[in-house]
Amino acid sequence: MKSSRRVPSRRPGRSPIGRAKAGELAELRVRLAEAQEVLRAIRTGEVDTMVVEGKQGPQVFTLKGAEHAYRVLIESMNEGALTLTAKGVILYANRCFARMVQCPLEQVMGSSFRRFLSAADRATLRSLLQGADQSGSKIQVLLHAGNGSKMPAQISIRPLARNGFNRATIGLVVTDMTEARRNEEMLRALTHRVVQVQEAERGRVALELHDNITQLLCGVLFHSQALADSLSAARDGPAKGEAMKLREMLGQTAEEVERISRNLRPSVLDQLGLIDALHATGMEFAKRTGVSVKLACVELAARLPADTELALYRIVQEALKNVEKHARAHHVTVRLRLRTFVELAIDDDGIGFDPEHHAARRKGKGGLGLLSMRERATYVGGAFKIISVRGAGTKIEVRIPLPATATAAS
Repeated sequence: MKSSRRVPSRRPGRSPIGRAKAGELAELRVRLAEAQEVLRAIRTGEVDTMVVEGKQGPQVFTLKGAEHAYRVLIESMNEGALTLTAKGVILYANRCFARMVQCPLEQVMGSSFRRFLSAADRATLRSLLQGADQSGSKIQVLLHAGNGSKMPAQISIRPLARNGFNRATIGLVVTDMTEARRNEEMLRALTHRVVQVQEAERGRVALELHDNITQLLCGVLFHSQALADSLSAARDGPAKGEAMKLREMLGQTAEEVERISRNLRPSVLDQLGLIDALHATGMEFAKRTGVSVKLACVELAARLPADTELALYRIVQEALKNVEKHARAHHVTVRLRLRTFVELAIDDDGIGFDPEHHAARRKGKGGLGLLSMRERATYVGGAFKIISVRGAGTKIEVRIPLPATATAAS
């Protein structure tokens, strides 16, 4: 049976005035030796009970499951492992966590876990500790190390079984997210590069369509009109009718190629700005699909950054494409507001859908429209949100931070 040890009080001894300094030093050495022995015993699993002196008197904590094999496993982990009181005092920490926070293990144990967090993270952790249930919870934080550095980390929180003295303890697993964040940043940079290359290629194809294909079609259209005019309705009735149909089809083809060219790289966006481009896109969409589009956009005192304008335009373009393909909507509203950020909202009165079900289905195949919009927003440092209910339409919200110079006109 394992023994129970009392953690020595850290309050200074009540020595009579004039006691020899040599005696004080000897007493301190004894206390230090006792404390080191207690820490060694805890780490090796020789004890399963701790008595901690506090303002309300001694409090007893049992360290259930502290067998040697278990502690060897915990110490060999590549993640930090801790046991806390309900108030956040560290009862136990493995050496990996001590390395994470760049502090000696003996200074970590017995201290408050909150000392390694920012004020905001402390408040979040406090609420999670108070409401922790058996399912556990996770939080992303920045650990403040003893050398002043900060490390991104994920903390998994799970309440442990209450000990025999009815004292609740909480287990934490701390994962270093530095490598994950670095990989995430590299992936985002790669995504941004892909977007840049994609836009450059779209511009090249749009230019080829406009300067070559459209001009060739216009030439064929001109000759087909000349052919139709040269035919007599009385003598060449059927042939003239076919020539007129050919001219009409060539005209429609030229218009479609021009539309595709504009969608690939809208010249109005480059020349006149986002608002005019949105109006042109909305009018073209309404004329082609019969779905009414209402635009409620603020007047801008200055042009937005080019990347932001392009991202917002592409998101509206993709949203309208989804409305046309899936929503079965009659009305779409596009709102653009400007504060310290630009806010874009796109509402439709269509059939709606279940976003969670859609996300699960997308893992199998297709469904890249929403992902494309989200990536566009992320590319310029924005946030993307979609709200949809079956039978109640869909709303897309995008917020993108702006430089302080970008403000709405009064």
